[in-house]
Amino acid sequence: MIKNLEAQLVSSERKLLDGLNSPIKIQSFLNTVPYSEDEFYRCPLRVLRDRKAHCFDGAIFAAMALRRIGHPPLILELIPNARDDDHILALYKQYNFWGSVAQSNFTGLRYREPVYRSLRELVMSYFDDFFNSAGEKTLVGYRGPINLKIFDRLEWMSSETGLETLSTDMDRYRVHPVISGEMAASLTPVDKRSLLAGLMGANEAGLFKVH
Repeated sequence: MIKNLEAQLVSSERKLLDGLNSPIKIQSFLNTVPYSEDEFYRCPLRVLRDRKAHCFDGAIFAAMALRRIGHPPLILELIPNARDDDHILALYKQYNFWGSVAQSNFTGLRYREPVYRSLRELVMSYFDDFFNSAGEKTLVGYRGPINLKIFDRLEWMSSETGLETLSTDMDRYRVHPVISGEMAASLTPVDKRSLLAGLMGANEAGLFKVH
């Protein structure tokens, strides 16, 4: 529960979080956090203290921060083919339109303005930016939205203990395909300039190893 998180914050941490009073400020904070190559999960409290996060860590941090300013803690998983990592977004709504906040090793897979009428529309805004380090477009579907409130028993905002369970339980949600197998087989590679732009500033150790 959020009270348990608040009880563990020191004054400087609470002041920082209080300043994250809009989705773009939450994104701006995540943009300062180096991408983590670590294979374990960090809870939002540890992200705040370590200043390090991969996409899962960043999404649940953003979900926590959005919750503190009145949004439900919603996340969505972007599903790739077998040649890439998945990607997690924190979702929010404004004027009944969807937007998102995210941490990513790729420049194009982060913030989206709240201008999308449906979740599929939001997801498809990531399609051309969702590629692996070999320049292959890999997005095939999505899962969610998932309301993290149902995982409050795991103390996900302030403890790592239940994060593996949270991640595993996400797999129970149905995947919504966005392209067919035939379409996936005919996708063109990303052009060189887009590939370089997408990888600008990337932590190479945190990239999916394409063989």
